[in-house]
Amino acid sequence: MATALAKTADTDTSVEHAARIAHVSKSFGGPAGQQLVLDDITLDVAPGEFVTLLGASGCGKSTLLNLVAGLDRPSAGDITTDGRPALMFQEHALFPWLTAGKNIELALKLRGVPKADRRPEAERLLELVRLHGAYGKRVHELSGGMRQRVALARALAQDSKLLLMDEPFAALDAITRDVLHDELTRIWRETGLSVLFVTHNVREAVRLAQRVVLLSSRPGRIAREWTVSIPHPRRIEDSEVAELSVEITEELRGEIRRHGQH
Repeated sequence: MATALAKTADTDTSVEHAARIAHVSKSFGGPAGQQLVLDDITLDVAPGEFVTLLGASGCGKSTLLNLVAGLDRPSAGDITTDGRPALMFQEHALFPWLTAGKNIELALKLRGVPKADRRPEAERLLELVRLHGAYGKRVHELSGGMRQRVALARALAQDSKLLLMDEPFAALDAITRDVLHDELTRIWRETGLSVLFVTHNVREAVRLAQRVVLLSSRPGRIAREWTVSIPHPRRIEDSEVAELSVEITEELRGEIRRHGQH
């Protein structure tokens, strides 16, 4: 078995990949022995690229994201990122005893930003996610969508080149999710971030991404990729989004059927 490595590249203008995943596999031990969750995944994310990872529940999408984030190590293969990635979860994970601004300032403090500079930067980031004036609001005063905006601002406070997002809008209602799709697209285009976004929602994947990567059911392997050339701004109800979503959904159904026959 290949040696498992996870390392960070020095950040410079010559970096060709925000993330490089090379022949990565991951197994977990259990009562029945080792269970292979990811099998020989190879995937590159280019600087400034938006990639969505799509697949049925349990296919290993979140496991792969955790490996890229450095929260776990692969059983085999190499993962290299351009700097330390920022990670945003489905749950906002904000500290309820802190205000929105102080939640962001905590990330700035951990990054080493001087105390005098933290509040202005936190307010700038709140402005970026369209939460002007929310610095002093407590978590319980914020709606679900507003909490996810604060969580996004906190992730951006890490000043990473690669943003990892694990179904961050799954718990939101359809209208709020649609608005946040617009906001995320705007922020991605304004900042030049690279984004690796996990979802099980096909239309969400097509609406957001430049490239959609479909993982097979467990063990997760790359089953197929699509380049999404639909121009922005995209709407989830657009005919081109719907057409490509139907094609990808059929592939996803096929993967689920194949898994069920094993």
